[in-house]
Amino acid sequence: MKTRIKTGNLTEERRAFLKKSGAMAAMSAFGVGFFTSCAKEVAEPDIPEEDDTPIAKDAITINDTTVLIQLDMVEDLESSGGWILIQDANLLVVNVGGSFFAISSICSHQGCSTSWEYADEVFTCTCHDSKFSTTGEVLQGPAAAALYSFNTSVKDGILTISV
Repeated sequence: MKTRIKTGNLTEERRAFLKKSGAMAAMSAFGVGFFTSCAKEVAEPDIPEEDDTPIAKDAITINDTTVLIQLDMVEDLESSGGWILIQDANLLVVNVGGSFFAISSICSHQGCSTSWEYADEVFTCTCHDSKFSTTGEVLQGPAAAALYSFNTSVKDGILTISV
């Protein structure tokens, strides 16, 4: 299934600056050895340049305390096994048998946030192949910490995620 991504408005230069700044701060806090211990290189995220059926801008609303998804406007969440990555909110959202789960898309191993796959009720961070349940539990490392899980509810066709 093709991943749908809602992107932000940051310029490439700003993204590169923020990425480098964050990496330098993290390395200062933990030391370089902590980040270089994994043998596999960080994979570049596979972000499509243009989606052939993008999500309508008004289908997803993000604010300080909630993310609202109008389910009838997000085709990828219509059936069980459907999922989306909401990059602006760092969320993975999945439909499992009509129940919706939302977890952080920032991998607890090395912070990859846009390189995900989903199959058989398992999210895989493709940077280093850590696997997580739909509730964020680590199923396979190298990640050692769970992903944060968010409360969800559905009313009148609107999925509400409390962030």
